[in-house]
Amino acid sequence: MGFFSRLFGKRDETSAEPSRGISKEDALAAYVVREHRQGRSLEDILDDPYLKNRATDEQRLRLLELPEVIRAVGEDTAAMAADHVRPST
Repeated sequence: MGFFSRLFGKRDETSAEPSRGISKEDALAAYVVREHRQGRSLEDILDDPYLKNRATDEQRLRLLELPEVIRAVGEDTAAMAADHVRPST
């Protein structure tokens, strides 16, 4: 079952695999994609208290590496946002 099928509840009725719901990572990735499609900048989304309260900096960086997020926001935008999330040294 694909990411968006799990996300939007479409089930493959022919599958013998039971529905397990979506993972926390999938839900956060869906949030990022949805907010970006509504016109918010990726930087703004990553600074959103909703996301910060549910994911560490490392988890937010991993979200930016997910293929579905990269496709939705573009590789360049994801790379720039990852630089913003990484702690300054």
